[in-house]
Amino acid sequence: MHSPIAADATVVSDAPRVLSRAKWEPLQDLFHARVDAATCGHRERRDAGESHAVEDFLYEYNSTKPSQLRRWHPGPGIVLQEADAQARWKWYRTQASAAGVMETTFDAAAFMAKRGTTVDFVENLMKRTAERPLHVGCFGLHEWAMIYKSGDPDRRHTLPLRLGREGTDAVVEAHPIACTHFDAFRFFTPEARPLNATQLTRETQVASEQPGCLHATMDLFKWCLKLSPAVPSELQQDCFDLALEVRRVDMRASPYNVSSYGLEAIAIETPAGKAEYATMQREFARRGADLRLRIVDACQAIRATA
Repeated sequence: MHSPIAADATVVSDAPRVLSRAKWEPLQDLFHARVDAATCGHRERRDAGESHAVEDFLYEYNSTKPSQLRRWHPGPGIVLQEADAQARWKWYRTQASAAGVMETTFDAAAFMAKRGTTVDFVENLMKRTAERPLHVGCFGLHEWAMIYKSGDPDRRHTLPLRLGREGTDAVVEAHPIACTHFDAFRFFTPEARPLNATQLTRETQVASEQPGCLHATMDLFKWCLKLSPAVPSELQQDCFDLALEVRRVDMRASPYNVSSYGLEAIAIETPAGKAEYATMQREFARRGADLRLRIVDACQAIRATA
């Protein structure tokens, strides 16, 4: 379910093609308030020189900043009148209307000329992933495989291991590893890679990703960033919000002790923990399916507008 702000902001999709400043500026203000609320913790930690191993991941992994997320983009086909700031941004073009009013819009043709392969790749990945059956039997063991047999306990995070070094390795050895996400698999230790059911590669990414994968759901935010500013900012923020929820579950099911962040472990080494994790996977997959279709629609809108 969208937040009230997001629901109000998506009025853009049903609005006239040309929006006066009096119409688009309140939408931008609502979006700014939404992003400010979502990023306040990260901004406060950044200013204090602190970090959060769970929640700061989305910024670090995707090399993005709150200021970038705060930029409001209406998406293809929406013309903004008297939009001085947007007129200076990359991928926008401005011209005077017949009445002499300056009008700014996203330049879909220029974007497709430079980034068309990205649009095609993302659309294909979203469609192929959506078509694939849902799998919920991985139990988040990718995080465990990333430190399996590692002599460095801080290889991924400085957080303590919940079951210790030997206990962590024992969990990996007692379970089949069935990761379907290449960008998780590529961080497996050399000892863990042969244990995975499939040897994933970048070339097989489109043929491997499936909707139950937590990392594939988190990546919906990444793909919006790759397509920015061609996708509506409300869609990007919806993906960010879901990715943050998924990240918390991802780390709760990890081998790390995350109690210092007020998070309760999901003990995936137990039957109860497995059931809890799989239930959350199904719910995230359901919510991710809607966002995945909206990304497909956004890709088609870019192409149609161009």
